[in-house]
Amino acid sequence: MKNQYNKTITACFVGYIVQAVVNNFIPLLFLHFQTTYEIPLSQITLLATFNFGIQLLTDLVSVVFVDKIGYRVAIVLAHILSASGLLFLTILPEILPVPFIGILISVMIYAVGGGLLEVLVSPVVEACPSDNKEKAMSMLHSFYCWGQAGVVLISTLFFFMAGIDNWKILAIVWALLPACNAIAFAKVPIASLIKEGDTGLKIRELFRLKVFWIIFIMMLCAGAGEQAVSQWASTFAEKGLDISKTLGDLAGPMAFAILMGLSRLFYGKLGHRINLDYFMIASSILCILSYLGISLFRLPQLSLIACALCGLSVGIMWPGTFSKAASALPKGGTAMFALLALAGDLGCSGGPTLVGMVSDQMGNNLKSGILAGIIFPILLLIGVFLCRKSVKART
Repeated sequence: MKNQYNKTITACFVGYIVQAVVNNFIPLLFLHFQTTYEIPLSQITLLATFNFGIQLLTDLVSVVFVDKIGYRVAIVLAHILSASGLLFLTILPEILPVPFIGILISVMIYAVGGGLLEVLVSPVVEACPSDNKEKAMSMLHSFYCWGQAGVVLISTLFFFMAGIDNWKILAIVWALLPACNAIAFAKVPIASLIKEGDTGLKIRELFRLKVFWIIFIMMLCAGAGEQAVSQWASTFAEKGLDISKTLGDLAGPMAFAILMGLSRLFYGKLGHRINLDYFMIASSILCILSYLGISLFRLPQLSLIACALCGLSVGIMWPGTFSKAASALPKGGTAMFALLALAGDLGCSGGPTLVGMVSDQMGNNLKSGILAGIIFPILLLIGVFLCRKSVKART
């Protein structure tokens, strides 16, 4: 019975790679778009914000329609939208009078696909029969890290060998990934998240539960704690080590993503031997120490090492919080997973924003901004203890 769901889990792994493609491919083209289509940098920088804004909106709206159309239809649609957005990116800027509008429409289409994937993939894996769902969830989320690293490496190599002017060829190649995975999801078995005869909790019912709000804040802190450092890692590498942006991206965000992926892979392989609460507590403490190291070390090389260790420490936070939610609220259903995805995305945008605002107020002192961001792993650590206490009180 379980073996027939192996293809489902594999398709989910690929689904997270697809999400990594739609989130990380177009930023590599920002400067090329600026020069080729004569788009002001102020508009170019809006694309990333617009992408995550649409994903946030999709997280929220999905609560209404996913259960009505079913998980299979919704997840196939997510892949089709992701592929379509990447393909339109090669067409619309060329045929519309304003190229930026074409790029914006393309981003909007694949952002809806990416938002749906974030809402759907985790509960599909959670529903699959498994001896240790925490392991499967951690392994699943590691594939976003490998996808992120792969997109940067493969795209950089392609641009070096074929030239960045041929980026449209690579966009079409990347579009084939969600197109093929859509076909896979049309065929693989998909188990029900809620047991037969039960109904998932409604949003109003979730809002009445104390443990839900604890997990919601934990999820927000997981996203914020991750991105508050990840978004600024390249700047640390470039300024501290006086290297090019390309090398800075490899030494900063790439090292962060790889170590984050290794952390998730480690728990994905050995999670049956490790208590999830203990692993999250240890990871939160390491995250707090890495934030302190980034902020207080005087040598830039040590700060960069602390950045990488931060990637290792935050690896379990997002998938671990998902697993704790599924365990604490087994009837949470689509509404719970959608709201947690919303919380995570709010954290992903809010964490770097807080760091940037504090840094600006402190005279562009990025270390001061990172030090302010230490509130996120501290709150997550508190959340783990409160969640354990709340779950014990309910049993």
